[in-house]
Amino acid sequence: MNKRYLLLLLVVLASAHLSAQEWVVPAENGAKLSPFAFNDSTRKAGAELYILNCKSCHGDPGKNNVINLVPPPPDPASVRMQNNSDGALQFKIVQGRAPMPSFKNILSSTDIWRVISYVRSFSDKYVQEIEKKSGRTGAAGLNARILLTWLKEKNQVQAVIMGMKDKITQPVAGTEVKLFAKRYFGNLLIDEARNTDAQGKALFNFPKDLPGDSAGYVQLIAKLSDETAFGETKADTTLAIGVPTYRPPLNEQRAMWNVVQKTPIWLLLSYTFTVLAVWGFIFYVLLQIRAIYKAGVKKDQETAD
Repeated sequence: MNKRYLLLLLVVLASAHLSAQEWVVPAENGAKLSPFAFNDSTRKAGAELYILNCKSCHGDPGKNNVINLVPPPPDPASVRMQNNSDGALQFKIVQGRAPMPSFKNILSSTDIWRVISYVRSFSDKYVQEIEKKSGRTGAAGLNARILLTWLKEKNQVQAVIMGMKDKITQPVAGTEVKLFAKRYFGNLLIDEARNTDAQGKALFNFPKDLPGDSAGYVQLIAKLSDETAFGETKADTTLAIGVPTYRPPLNEQRAMWNVVQKTPIWLLLSYTFTVLAVWGFIFYVLLQIRAIYKAGVKKDQETAD
């Protein structure tokens, strides 16, 4: 009887563990579809993005060489991965869940769909459904452009969104804009997302202590959130608004990965002492062997006498 209770307890714990690992996607997110058709071009771009951002954990598709994590990341070609809807894959890439990071500030919405396009190429049964909204130029038919300027007296970055309709330039009001600073690993969100006013303007408070390069230059990226309406609209501008910061190259200072001339002193000393100790031990063993040999010869001579 006790064994039955123990078995039941193990089953319950195992079920709870599997339930905790299950990644539930809201129905409205799981139903999302790509705004464009997947083709060889999107799959090629997706493959490049996958190698840069996903391969280190998910491995080579179909090779089952994923990184050892808890829970383990699925192989893109596996049934576990392919059973997700397109919207579920998009939701998980955007949101992230430990140990998987969120890519919403790293990849654009279009790039995320390109990655999904590449992942879907490993399923023979996949048939794509495309979002019915035409949307690339938006309901207003505007071809939007972003202009970034620095308002030094206010310590703010101003984004101006203008659209072209029927050859007439006009401000794009009421659309959400996000501002990022390019970092070594992904993009850093600056301030909060802002909506443009009637003049198509949005102001972002810029941190006074954000490091720039040696001259204080910071690479800024502004994006419109509504990619369904405006496509992948963004601006990439470099402004001298950061704190000048000198970052020495990796081979400038002494480091373990540097050349011998710039190897850390402690490592050189450790290596030298280790080599001397090894050779000293070998020399000591040779001396002991020589002493044993001489003792044997002496004993033989004494026996002969």
